Amino acid sequence: MRPAAKAFGGRLLPALAALLCVAVLSACSTGSDAVATGGTFEFVSPGGQTDIFYDPPSARGTIGKLSGPDLMSDDGETVSVDDFPGQVVVVNLWGQWCGPCRAEAPALEQVYEQTKDLGVAFLGINVRDFQQDKARDFVVDNHIGYPSIYDPSMRTLLALGGNFPTSVIPTTLVLDRDHRVAAVFLRALLVEDLMPVVQRIAAEGAS
Repeated sequence: MRPAAKAFGGRLLPALAALLCVAVLSACSTGSDAVATGGTFEFVSPGGQTDIFYDPPSARGTIGKLSGPDLMSDDGETVSVDDFPGQVVVVNLWGQWCGPCRAEAPALEQVYEQTKDLGVAFLGINVRDFQQDKARDFVVDNHIGYPSIYDPSMRTLLALGGNFPTSVIPTTLVLDRDHRVAAVFLRALLVEDLMPVVQRIAAEGAS
C-alpha cells in the first residue's frame, strides 16, 4: 500500500510551472475567463507517485474558488465546484487532443452514472483546446453527462495552489464533501481504479 501523502497550507505561487509533455504517461501538451482564487491545498507527490491519497480527512487541504465558462453553453453560463455543496466532486482535467483522455472517458462516465445517487458530482476542466467546437464534439461523441469548464489557458488551475503538475493530462482529483482534496490521480483511469475511491470518500460523509 502506498504511504499517505500529507496536505498542508501553502501560499499561491505567482505563476504556473512551465508546461511540459510527460511522455511516460503519454500525456500530450497546450479561456482566459476562468475564475481562480487560491486555497490552502499544496500538492505533494512523495517519490513521484501517480496515485496520491490525503488522509486522514483532517489533514486535507481545500482548493480555492474554481469556476469558469460552461463548455456547452452559448449564453455565458458558468459552472463551479461551488455548485455542488455537500457533495463529493470528481474533477477531471482533459483535452480532446489527448489520447489517454479519450481512452478514459467511458470509465469516468460509468463511475459518474453509478455514484451520482450517492451524492457524487463530476466536473471536467477542458484545457488547451482553443477550438471550442472540437471540445464540444468530444463531449457529444462520448455521451458525457456531466459539465465541463472551458479553460484553454488553464487559469482555473491557479485555484489548486502551488506546485500542481499542470503538464499531466489527464489528471483527476477527488474532493470530499467539504471540497478538500482527498485523492489525486496523475494518469488515465479505469472504472476499477476510480470507483472504490469515490465510494469510500462518499461514505465518509454518509449519515
